[in-house]
Amino acid sequence: MDITLTVILVCFVVFFIAGFVDAIAGGGGLITMPVLLLLGIPAHYTLGTGKLASSLGSITALITFWKRGAVIKEVVLLGVISSYFGAVIASATTLLISNEKMTIIMIFLLPVAILLSLFCGTLKLTEEDLPKKGLWWRVSAIGLPLGFYEGFFGPGAGSFFLIGIHLLLKAGLVKASGTAKAFNIAANLGAVTTFASAGTLYYSLALPCAVASILGNRLGAIYAVKIGPTLVRSMLYFVLVMLLISLITRFVI
Repeated sequence: MDITLTVILVCFVVFFIAGFVDAIAGGGGLITMPVLLLLGIPAHYTLGTGKLASSLGSITALITFWKRGAVIKEVVLLGVISSYFGAVIASATTLLISNEKMTIIMIFLLPVAILLSLFCGTLKLTEEDLPKKGLWWRVSAIGLPLGFYEGFFGPGAGSFFLIGIHLLLKAGLVKASGTAKAFNIAANLGAVTTFASAGTLYYSLALPCAVASILGNRLGAIYAVKIGPTLVRSMLYFVLVMLLISLITRFVI
């Protein structure tokens, strides 16, 4: 597929917006994946290209959260390892499926991702002490399955990481958002490693999208830390509503 200037410009704007949302609440892939598919990008290339761009953008957000103490450092190493290997296994699995079938699977999973996000439970704004008992299995229970989900599909993974960390590790939403970035980046890089080795990446599109994602993530991370959990919760639900609208417009109307 030829990557035209129009495609690059459209994706630049979309990845900037997605980066902003992703830095605050996760779920940037809920915005970027439908757009890439609508532009005619093949399924495997959509996964590989999107994950490369978003992972580079998320690193910027993680640095900002880390500097401001909004990351649970005690769980980062185990979370990164479990998320990475979950994603490697999953992304290798997708390469066994044809582009045509993978596109159908992705279209089916998009609304499922929204419904799961909407019914993941009520988010509280309070923060409790990090549970010491069973900490390793709590972190692994977040990293492995969600890393697999990120590697196989992805949209909403940032939101699911955030919710899992909030519920299982008792973190406030801002710290959960910052810690989720580390887990999510590891999963994305695990998937990117697999897709890159298979040659399913459009670098000419991924690089400008990465720049846009970096700018959006940087701005979003600043706003998340300044304004606090209320904005995080608002943006989490905003991104899910936006995806619902885009899906209805594309596949129903």
